[in-house]
Amino acid sequence: MKKLLILLAMAPTLNLHAQSPSGAELRLPVSTVTDKIRGGLLGQMLGNLNGIPHEHKYIHAPGNVEQYMPALPGGAWTDDDTDFEWVYIFEMQRRRQVLLPYDTIAALWKGRINKNIWCSNRYARHLMDMGFLPPLTGDPLLNPWAAFNVSGQFLCETFGLLAPAMPATAAEIGLHYTRVAIGGEPAQTTQFFTAMIAMAFVNNDVDSLLNAGMAAVDRRSHTFQLIDSVRNWHRQNPGDWKKARQLLHDRYTRENGGLRDKNGTELNTGAIVMALLYGKGDFAESLRLAFNLGWDADCNAATVGSILGAMRGYRKMLANGWKITDRYANTSRDHMPADETITSFADRLVELFEMVNEQQGGRRELSGGRPVYLIRQQRPAPVLLQKTGKERQAGLPGEDPLRQLTLGITTGTNPEKARAAYMAVCLGFDRRLARSHPQAWREAKAQLGGYWKVMNNIFSEGFNDLAAFRKKFEEAGFRAPRQRYADSVIYGDAVYWKQPEEAR
Repeated sequence: MKKLLILLAMAPTLNLHAQSPSGAELRLPVSTVTDKIRGGLLGQMLGNLNGIPHEHKYIHAPGNVEQYMPALPGGAWTDDDTDFEWVYIFEMQRRRQVLLPYDTIAALWKGRINKNIWCSNRYARHLMDMGFLPPLTGDPLLNPWAAFNVSGQFLCETFGLLAPAMPATAAEIGLHYTRVAIGGEPAQTTQFFTAMIAMAFVNNDVDSLLNAGMAAVDRRSHTFQLIDSVRNWHRQNPGDWKKARQLLHDRYTRENGGLRDKNGTELNTGAIVMALLYGKGDFAESLRLAFNLGWDADCNAATVGSILGAMRGYRKMLANGWKITDRYANTSRDHMPADETITSFADRLVELFEMVNEQQGGRRELSGGRPVYLIRQQRPAPVLLQKTGKERQAGLPGEDPLRQLTLGITTGTNPEKARAAYMAVCLGFDRRLARSHPQAWREAKAQLGGYWKVMNNIFSEGFNDLAAFRKKFEEAGFRAPRQRYADSVIYGDAVYWKQPEEAR
């Protein structure tokens, strides 16, 4: 079973490609890079926290926010748009390691990310309780949210700030972390937005940034087609964002405004692109539009704010007279600092950027008597390519997975039996195991049924793909949990919750 997990982890949804060839060497003043990193982070927090009142409020029709002035008079606080990345950044800096191993990432989630988590992230977190490691926790075969969830975009922006003018490196770092909870098309949005943020350090034109972002997206992907369509709608309706929004709504609404639409990557990616285009580079106006365009408005505004904040820089943003208190209050993440500020968070990013830059062949030096960063600039290009359905199936492990799953249910520990049963249902091997090893299969099902959080996720209300996913488990004999907390039992170091026999 452990071997199967390793093999699956070696066969991800997408193919990892070499980084884009480097372009010319670039020299940027240290003060400029620091200012833009701080601006990108502040922009992300403003969009996120000022956007919360508009989250999921405008689905079939746009909002009507007429005036908006960015402000954080009481300071910022942890929200899932920024605090997942904060947990990573803190540990990356502490370990002086940019790409944390996936077992370390799972341990971070278990120790620090236990509340205020939703959708694909919540599902991934509960798979970790079973012993699954990333990127399997973000594989659409095992996580039904992963194929469309917005985690590919709203958990990527900070990583774009680590790689100024290095879009391929930004995408590589971003994908390493966003694929904890997503795969497929949402990974293309990670590449799109990290590339735009990386290039915002050296480009002040929204259209040029969109070109750079699209160059980082696989042209075969639906994400590329979506962005191209939105840009065409803007060209056709340059003065009417509401008409463009209606076109986006009509083409990409999947479930009549249900959860899949609120939390899906298509409508929200389109809204971000529209806010940038119609906002014409103006920070406050672009965020106002991001609120009004709707859907997951706080996530969308956070991404818009990251791009434009990196473009404008911290000093120019503060020069507008906005009321900003330099505080980042920890309200959600266990075992993390209680005294963080916006600028101390940003300083962590600056230190990590210097590590990234050195790893990519850059350095800090003096030029004309002032400190500058020498950066080996990259051209944007896809780091991960989108796979077709047939290619996706070919990505399964070369060894016989049925044999590995059989070993899991017959000789594994109780947690291994639960994982084997879960994977067997997801991959369609459950009936064969039930016929060939009926007693072992019943025991493995009982172990899986004990993970009531996973069962609750499977049997919750949601979206069409979840219904299809749930049907696999229903056909395998599983039922929704009826007795969540009664009669706990301990196996080794893990706690399970017994369910009535008919609920398994």
